[in-house]
Amino acid sequence: MNQASYNASTRTFVYVSAATAGMIDTYAMDEATGALTRVSSVEAGPTVMPMAVAPDQKHLYATIRSQPYRVLTLAIDPATGNLAQKAAAPLPDSMAYISVDPSGRLLLAASYGGNCVAVSPIGKDGLVTEGARQLVSTGRNAHSIVSDRSGKFVFATNLGSDAVLQFVLNPETGMLEANDPPQVATGPGFGPRHIVPSPDNRYLYVLTELTGHVIHYALDSARGTLTEVQSVASVPDKAGLSPGVVPSAPAEDGRPKIWAADIGITPNGRFLYTTERTTSTIALFRLNGHDGTPVYVANYPTERQPRGIRIDPSGRFLIASGEKSDRLSVYSIGEADGELSIVGRYPVSAGANWIEIVTFA
Repeated sequence: MNQASYNASTRTFVYVSAATAGMIDTYAMDEATGALTRVSSVEAGPTVMPMAVAPDQKHLYATIRSQPYRVLTLAIDPATGNLAQKAAAPLPDSMAYISVDPSGRLLLAASYGGNCVAVSPIGKDGLVTEGARQLVSTGRNAHSIVSDRSGKFVFATNLGSDAVLQFVLNPETGMLEANDPPQVATGPGFGPRHIVPSPDNRYLYVLTELTGHVIHYALDSARGTLTEVQSVASVPDKAGLSPGVVPSAPAEDGRPKIWAADIGITPNGRFLYTTERTTSTIALFRLNGHDGTPVYVANYPTERQPRGIRIDPSGRFLIASGEKSDRLSVYSIGEADGELSIVGRYPVSAGANWIEIVTFA
């Protein structure tokens, strides 16, 4: 463990999983400037990737995508930000994405290669100690799974089947039940990847990996069903990219492909950001306060092959990691226009991909 001194008054901590190094790096964030100071690095295991934070911020969950597939529960020290592993539990497959429902009692996971989603119980002590209680077969390449803000409904993307699955979360059993209809289709070849609900829970935004679109859905808060409003491109034509392909598609034609990765929204619901790995850029969208419509604004260069972005709870800073970069980038977010301005770049372990941020009052 590499220790570093930092301002003791800082109570915002940033966690980055580094798949190649098998480490989780911890940073303290200066709440005034956004600058990062390395606090520690803990060994998690080969191919540590997706992470999620408990709603009470007491635990960080980290998924290992190498055998044996498992999820680690790490306690967060609110004074120092340091992590301490408290439990490990098996997972039924290599999970590309995890999230925690608003109650903090369920860990939701999606397996790209296993074509499934799973639900694991989280104990009252915040630990995941048991295997999955439910495994649901999906279409091809389940890539993400999230609850809406109410915790009543759950949505999962199927990249290879061009669909977003719709579930009702049974409050009695803690199990997923197919909604009616059980899914909504995206455009063919879009490859839906990551999901983010709006802070007011009126909309859901889905980033498509293969075409780089942000699909804007209206969310029926009573039924938990989605209605597509529009689809907006995040990659301008001048980038010269053609649509991406799933791994099982015909051989590459040699042309650079769209390869979108992550999506984030500011806590005030005014700005939305996405990443594209081929061009190593972050796209900015402004969201209409009346109807949630995303309007593309600009792209910004960032770390090489940006896999993950996170916006801090204050909505003033965005952090980006690059799988092929040895640095993290921190940006300030313009209060009026959402424009990104670089704060600094900071060393990170190899294969950085997932980012989580916690703030203690």
